[in-house]
Amino acid sequence: MNMEFERKLAIPMEVKEMFPIDAAVAETVEKKREEIKKIISGKDDRILLIIGPCSADREDAVIDYILRLAKIQEKVREKVFIVPRVYTNKPRTTGDGYKGLLHSPVPGEKPDPFKGIISTRELHMRAVRETGFACADEMLYPESYKYVDDLLGYVTVGARSVEDQQHRLTASAVETACGMKNPTSGDLSVMMNSIHAAQHPHTFIYRGWAGHSAGNEYAHAILRGFNTKGGQTFPNYHYEDIIYLHELYEKSDLKYPAAIIDTNHANSNKNPFEQPRIVKEVMSYRKWNEEARKLVKGFMVESYIEDGNQAIGGGVYGKSITDACLGWEKTERLIDELAETV
Repeated sequence: MNMEFERKLAIPMEVKEMFPIDAAVAETVEKKREEIKKIISGKDDRILLIIGPCSADREDAVIDYILRLAKIQEKVREKVFIVPRVYTNKPRTTGDGYKGLLHSPVPGEKPDPFKGIISTRELHMRAVRETGFACADEMLYPESYKYVDDLLGYVTVGARSVEDQQHRLTASAVETACGMKNPTSGDLSVMMNSIHAAQHPHTFIYRGWAGHSAGNEYAHAILRGFNTKGGQTFPNYHYEDIIYLHELYEKSDLKYPAAIIDTNHANSNKNPFEQPRIVKEVMSYRKWNEEARKLVKGFMVESYIEDGNQAIGGGVYGKSITDACLGWEKTERLIDELAETV
């Protein structure tokens, strides 16, 4: 191969032995997972809000941000169930740019995958212990999921990964609710096929083992907008899009019809300040139509301490170094207003 192998990495079991969770952490994670599953299945009417930075670039700011979320959660817990985004992998369209904590624990420095694995596990452990949340992360690399599978409350498969066989089959073995995004092309049949694959059992090769998955009945849709062949960006959160998705679910054999609306990415044309408007608009659809109310379980929002974004090394605490985010004051207002409309 045209590749230099630097070192053999510790397997997930070894990393978990080095950085084990205690009974209290395990109990918190399991409790949060069950609450999320109840929302996805329709047994709990609260709105699921998956919210946080585009990428978890520094541990201190991320924990600071989640602690702020914890205070708001107490106020809105009867209406809104918050799951912090702690995204430690960052997909890159061209392959260039910051690829997340898993690659580079210190942005701008030389990538170190082993330190990245440790940093990722430690950050998720801190989040559970210090804030009481079980967080969300993107399953960008299926083989890396096992390093944190005992810590996550929610998992996503991204728009560029949702057509990949290994992602779909690994999602069928995930024990948490797993959101499957529509592909960047916007073809919802691709997303529905991925949900079907994730909800059913499979036999496949995983980390050098022949394994058998049980299927994940809580796999569901995430609408994130799309791009045309010419590169134009279009949203897919509008009323007609949601009703169409409902019709696709009606024609399928999928369990627990459910959709999360990603308010950033192509839905906002990466303008984070449009996110509160999109949330309000979709909530109005839920009030107008019972089918929309039952289908739309919540939202995914990109938010951090400071508005916007900056270059790596910009030095502003709590400001994204990847996609622009909604700042804290606007975030707090969004959550309060969301709770009022549920």
